[in-house]
Amino acid sequence: MRPTLMITLLVLASLIPPRADAGESPQYVGVYRCKSCHNRKDDTKQYDIWAASQHAQAYHTLGTDRARDLAAEVGVDVNPQEAPECLECHVTGYGVDSTSFLESFAHEDGVQCEACHGPGSRYKATKIMSRKKYKEDPDTQRQLALDAGLLIPDEQTCVRCHNEGSPAFKSFDYETYYEKIRHDAQP
Repeated sequence: MRPTLMITLLVLASLIPPRADAGESPQYVGVYRCKSCHNRKDDTKQYDIWAASQHAQAYHTLGTDRARDLAAEVGVDVNPQEAPECLECHVTGYGVDSTSFLESFAHEDGVQCEACHGPGSRYKATKIMSRKKYKEDPDTQRQLALDAGLLIPDEQTCVRCHNEGSPAFKSFDYETYYEKIRHDAQP
């Protein structure tokens, strides 16, 4: 390549602004952005599994008489839907700076996909969550998703909330409960 052409290309490349998300923290997109791909006829209907789970109702559960009674028993004297000690497990991303959420995100949707899989703004991209590419090379696509921030939940993910710190806690057997929420994902 001629030196003048190379210099011209380097100068032009320096004028291109960086990607909007370059260096920024990933953002929470909300369950309905996940649903658009993860609830098709030809997959395991991850959204439907979530929607039928107690995770989907986690925030609304805090508005019940039982939640108010449990909160009072442990000294929470405010509405459980406003109490930090309740919201930290009943709302995805509770306590995270508001700039970490896209407009499509609604806290009222409870314990959403990103509570376990991490904020999705980077890994939701079609180039990563492509069904065709995933079928052709699942290992590469999975690694791209992981590199873009996708988390693969494990028992430690669950016991952050399912533990003795919850006034409603009775017991938690990871294998049993994992089968209830299991939704082997494919993009």
